[in-house]
Amino acid sequence: MSDPLVDQLSGNLSNNLRYLRSQRGITQARLSSQAGIPRSTLATLETGTGNPTLSVLAKLALALQVSMEELLSTPRAQCQVFPKGSLPTHDRARGLASVAKLLPDPVPGMDIDRMALQPGARIRGVPHRPGTREYLCCEKGRITLWAAGERYELGPGDVAAFQGDQKHSYSNEGTTNAVGFSVVALVPISAARSKKQ
Repeated sequence: MSDPLVDQLSGNLSNNLRYLRSQRGITQARLSSQAGIPRSTLATLETGTGNPTLSVLAKLALALQVSMEELLSTPRAQCQVFPKGSLPTHDRARGLASVAKLLPDPVPGMDIDRMALQPGARIRGVPHRPGTREYLCCEKGRITLWAAGERYELGPGDVAAFQGDQKHSYSNEGTTNAVGFSVVALVPISAARSKKQ
């Protein structure tokens, strides 16, 4: 007797593998070589009849540069619109600031937030893994960035690039609202470990 959940996940994996492979223009033989798995294993997964181990899923995800979650998730429409307020938003700085997530789907190693800062708002950044880079773009108003004890003043259109593994904060010292976008490019965990050694 088949398990409906297993059947759904197998179907999702089958569709996602075929789609991702076709989008990248690579053959089964090439993907199996890049992932270090037998071509016959990949063929059974693409037909929906395989039952992969975690190791096989991890190797395929790494070769395709996607998360395992993306391999197993229900294929999405070509375009989805997320109405204002439907993505997570967190109030910070006693309600003077809000931080909205801009990536509805997980993207390995990346995080993008929209920050709205009222006058007097100050948000502490969270230091990330060693080697992480962060990019702050000021869209409206003025944003003061403190990174590793240095002060940087950003106006509309200005971008600051800095190491995200250090202490940092964002503030609006002006008299009008400010809006900025933070892009965090996380360093892979394996690279972070090797930097510590």
